[in-house]
Amino acid sequence: MVKQIKIGTMVRGKEIPEITSYIENLGKYGFESIEITFAADATWITDMAEYAKKVRECAEKNGMTISALGVYGNPLIPDGEKTLRSLELVIDNAAFFGADVIAGFTGRIPDTPLPESLPRFAEVFAPLAARAADKGLKIAFENCPMGGNWNSGSWNIAVNPTMWEKIFDAVPAANLGLEWEPCHQMCQLIDPIPQLRKWAPKVFHVHGKDATVLRDVIAEKGINCGESIAWHRTPGFGDSNWADIITILRLNNYEGTIDIEGWHDPVYRGELEITGQVHGLNYLKSCRGGDYIPAF
Repeated sequence: MVKQIKIGTMVRGKEIPEITSYIENLGKYGFESIEITFAADATWITDMAEYAKKVRECAEKNGMTISALGVYGNPLIPDGEKTLRSLELVIDNAAFFGADVIAGFTGRIPDTPLPESLPRFAEVFAPLAARAADKGLKIAFENCPMGGNWNSGSWNIAVNPTMWEKIFDAVPAANLGLEWEPCHQMCQLIDPIPQLRKWAPKVFHVHGKDATVLRDVIAEKGINCGESIAWHRTPGFGDSNWADIITILRLNNYEGTIDIEGWHDPVYRGELEITGQVHGLNYLKSCRGGDYIPAF
């Protein structure tokens, strides 16, 4: 049987007081997977194994798997010790969640050109990659610039294909890859489709987040006008053709999930957050061809 690409969403591990109640509500609408995100710190959990078992039991009871565990901080700096410890913590406990992907940022030496962080990146992630590989896990880097550029920034060096080449050369581990989404490409005015064709074998997890590029603003005022030149969007409201994206993923034997990254859409937020996410869920399911039907 063909392994279906599941469509799910992200769940905040800390900000939601009753995470199991939130997951139960998601299950009512047909979400198939979840990524648990701990922001920059998961060390507040006193018993990660027990927490994981509780969350996994609730997810499976409501028809969902846990696809990935996300830690989005900067483990390359002294103040990032909790992020580094959190990465180790989720790697060591991923089996209790049933997850096989650890997602996050690479980190960055603040306000230096991107390549200058590579030695520290290798020092931190070579042992993390080995630790994850010993447990059958993959590490996937999201390519969000977090407001940075080539010469300055505070969070992430895995922001474009030039740096992807450099980080995978610095730590040539087969279980290091990408947490990809079209949004961050489009906000850098990159066409995500040819990029995905090239990099799909390194894509371990996909965020369901799109963008609308404001080409009228760019045409009139340029990219440094002080105004937004792109909106982050929930899938189904942005510029991307997700049927093409899923086609490329399938042609490259992608067997992971697409988990919607909410909380960014300028319209479908607040009281409309779940309305937008459910629309995105149904849209992405249609783009994959609907439910699997065996050939006859």
